[in-house]
Amino acid sequence: MQQAIDPATGDTISSYEELGNKMLNKAIVAADTAYQDWQLVALDEKARKLRNAARVLEEEKEALSMLITREMGKPIKAAQAEIEKCAWTCLYYAQNAERFLRDEFVVTDAAKSYIAYRPIGPLLAIMPWNFPFWQVFRFAAPNLMAGNTILLKHAPNVPGCALAIASIFEKAGYPKGVFNSLLIPQKKVKRLIKNRLVRGVTLTGSVGAGRAVAAEAGKALKKTVLELGGSDPYLILEDADIAKAARTCAQSRLLNNGQSCIGAKRFIVLEPVYKDFLDAFRAEMGKAVLGDPLEQQTTLGPLARADLREQLHSQVKQSRKKGAKIILGGKKAKGKGYYYPPTILAGVQRGMPAYHEELFGPVASVMKAQNEREAVRLANDTLFGLGAGIFTQDLERGERLAREHLQAGSCFVNEMVKSDPRLPFGGIKNSGYGRELSHYGLREFTNPKTVYIE
Repeated sequence: MQQAIDPATGDTISSYEELGNKMLNKAIVAADTAYQDWQLVALDEKARKLRNAARVLEEEKEALSMLITREMGKPIKAAQAEIEKCAWTCLYYAQNAERFLRDEFVVTDAAKSYIAYRPIGPLLAIMPWNFPFWQVFRFAAPNLMAGNTILLKHAPNVPGCALAIASIFEKAGYPKGVFNSLLIPQKKVKRLIKNRLVRGVTLTGSVGAGRAVAAEAGKALKKTVLELGGSDPYLILEDADIAKAARTCAQSRLLNNGQSCIGAKRFIVLEPVYKDFLDAFRAEMGKAVLGDPLEQQTTLGPLARADLREQLHSQVKQSRKKGAKIILGGKKAKGKGYYYPPTILAGVQRGMPAYHEELFGPVASVMKAQNEREAVRLANDTLFGLGAGIFTQDLERGERLAREHLQAGSCFVNEMVKSDPRLPFGGIKNSGYGRELSHYGLREFTNPKTVYIE
């Protein structure tokens, strides 16, 4: 049984029966059966269906946004923006997939030789709760265009979202078995990975989950793409526009109630502007409106689960015991729901959870650096490598640091790190491997097949 619990109140919204082994096996067979035909469907027809999915998303935006907010606590405005981004991504791949998948001709000794990007079969997508629609659509849109079929194992606290996504593809006219939402417990994931009909696996989640999935997929010799979170550093250099930097850093840290893989988490400030930035950052973080996520004025809702709040608070307390100074927040909100206030920890150093661990909630770690070299060292002194940001008015300097020095999959100058269907998304080190979005994401689960004709 999977339960959807409203994180704003702690009340159970609804319960859902999980699939038994017999129904799970039928779904796998259905995905493989559908693949045999779907791979051969013309790209213009695939694009038409993906545009239909975008239309359904837009038409049902209000209801879908409400579902997101009820199940995982995202402020309603942010939930609406998530649905809009999913629709945009569908339209982007409907428009560009033909170009991305076009045969690449290569001059060889053959009369004709080229590379054809062909689908590989049913794919297992293991997805998290923090962006319950976006994480699915950023994977599904390109892979459906490539000709693969999908088996979705969504997070157990957003079962309504999982079923709603399947309904969207059904309403868009996709054949039965092309997209399948599976309400199953974690213990059945291994069974799916082992099944010979499943040809690839993608996961967005924790490092531990990534290691477990990669190990099982490795045993079965199946391709994986892993996006495993991050602890993104933002560098505030001595020539930064402090007001803009503080505003953007607060926006990134509080995005999705602080529960974003690419949210800024560590703020490394050069000594000359440290005090000015800390004051401005505290003011910006303090502007957050903590409250009912269904209210339009709310900018910071609850954390998604009670255990997540307990873990975050433990990290804050342990960091404080080791010498971090609480500049703002740091206490669990009273009353119903899993709320946690905007929190700033200053003086964060090695040995503290706030230095080494991902803080998945509205808690910021601030560090002081004496010079640019030390700032880069602190930024890279992490097991993660998803995103990084730099604030400076010297754009050449910012580009140099972004391109050559920061160890991350995405580096942004004077802007918060964010995903965009036009650009590849993914990380290095413990943030995972492989890429989603852009043409890289479209080709990840394809077979670059050599065709050689004498």
